[in-house]
Amino acid sequence: MANNEDTGTRLRCIRRPFDRHLLNSYLGSQTNLCLLLCIDAYAFLIGINFYVLSSPSLSDISPIFYPLFGDSPTALALAALSVATLIPLAGTSLDTQPSNTVVEIIHTLAFVWLLKSGLWTIVALNLRLDLYFGFSATLLWEYWGIMLTHALFILQASTIPYYAKTNTIALVSALVLLLLNDLYDYGFGMFPPLRYDPGLILATLSVFITLSVVGIASWIFDRHTPAQSGE
Repeated sequence: MANNEDTGTRLRCIRRPFDRHLLNSYLGSQTNLCLLLCIDAYAFLIGINFYVLSSPSLSDISPIFYPLFGDSPTALALAALSVATLIPLAGTSLDTQPSNTVVEIIHTLAFVWLLKSGLWTIVALNLRLDLYFGFSATLLWEYWGIMLTHALFILQASTIPYYAKTNTIALVSALVLLLLNDLYDYGFGMFPPLRYDPGLILATLSVFITLSVVGIASWIFDRHTPAQSGE
């Protein structure tokens, strides 16, 4: 019995590694939420600027494909939407946040897009260390800076399950949209700009990351049935 309780405690710590009281204090403050929203918005604009100047760029594609083309800006836009849902009820416990199917889809998409963008970037840059690793003025941003900022994607993603729930529709939607994003990136050659041809290796790893982040979302989020979600 004791071993089972220890195992259960360890699993809960893995699913919820942060101090709940501390996170409640931070995300329960309207000032902090507005600040986080501004940070996400600023990072979104930096991401948009990157894709405006990249090759191919936003000007080369139809606006309907912008969310699939700009992976990181899409993740940040979803993150901002997720944070925005908390502002009207700032000051209340994260455990008592109201939920419905639409809100759960937003939170789930924000989680998987942030997590995938963070993991994919770390994998992509380290797959060809000979092209990225270094301490020159350029590489301080193009390797270390990008690694750090995308690690923060993962950090923000890990806070979402503390205040959000998911459902089957949200998880299936996340899986379909991320796989569609992989198809767009590698089937049509619209992957984020890199210093090398990603080839089959990075494409395969990207699909693996997609399956992994949706699996993690299914495990780490609490669930609501449709009736409990306000439908």
